[in-house]
Amino acid sequence: MALTPLVGLPTDRKLIGAHPFLAAGEKYVRAVVEGAGATPVLMPSLDPPLDPDAWLSRLDGLLLTGAVSNIEPHHYSDESSWEGNLHDPARDANTLALAPRAIAMGLPVLAICRGLQEVNVALGGRLHQKVHEVPGMMDHRENLEDLLEIQYGPSHDIDLAPGGLLASLAGAGRVRVNSLHGQGIARLADGLVVEATAPDGLVEAFRGTGPGFLLGVQWHPEWQVASNPFYLAIFRAFGDACRAWAGRRAAPPAPERIRTTA
Repeated sequence: MALTPLVGLPTDRKLIGAHPFLAAGEKYVRAVVEGAGATPVLMPSLDPPLDPDAWLSRLDGLLLTGAVSNIEPHHYSDESSWEGNLHDPARDANTLALAPRAIAMGLPVLAICRGLQEVNVALGGRLHQKVHEVPGMMDHRENLEDLLEIQYGPSHDIDLAPGGLLASLAGAGRVRVNSLHGQGIARLADGLVVEATAPDGLVEAFRGTGPGFLLGVQWHPEWQVASNPFYLAIFRAFGDACRAWAGRRAAPPAPERIRTTA
């Protein structure tokens, strides 16, 4: 019988009234259940952060979710933040420590939108704070006045790297995805390779070069994952990697050989 893997999701710190709460978007939690076939585990983003190894040793996968907030720019440049930019220092403190540890372990990691940016920053990459103000770049943001179905609807094509993971999952070299982000990758970190690009050349997805499953996407495949074959294939591939990890974690250690002397 296949094991049901445990997938960790970092939480966002939000004020509800006068009190801080730790929360994760329901669409990500549902995508773990319905798309990856895994059990979601919400991880509290406290500051100072909890020991990442204490979490990762008990998990079979890590889903770095999107969020309303942006990574504070002092983590990747000497730029100041723009007025009104929403930040979540507690989430930064946790995810920027979790991501490199999980990757070093080989733990399966799927990173979405802010999560993609977290992996890139944690590994030494840089970001554009406002992609739409970079000469030659498109405006990748959603219209917040639209209904959610329109905000998360198809927005632009992306070109998938020939022979890459996403091309194999899509069965095509080009797909159409949603787009709901203001920041984006300015310089890809070492150890990552491009999996997809937007028409303006912005990196829309990467994978890791190590032996473990590491995939980052700038769009939102968690949105109505069951109705989009490409999005579902992404979560199923992640779920398969998590099940394989769970199987290895549950396997009993090999018995020690007893040495004999002649």
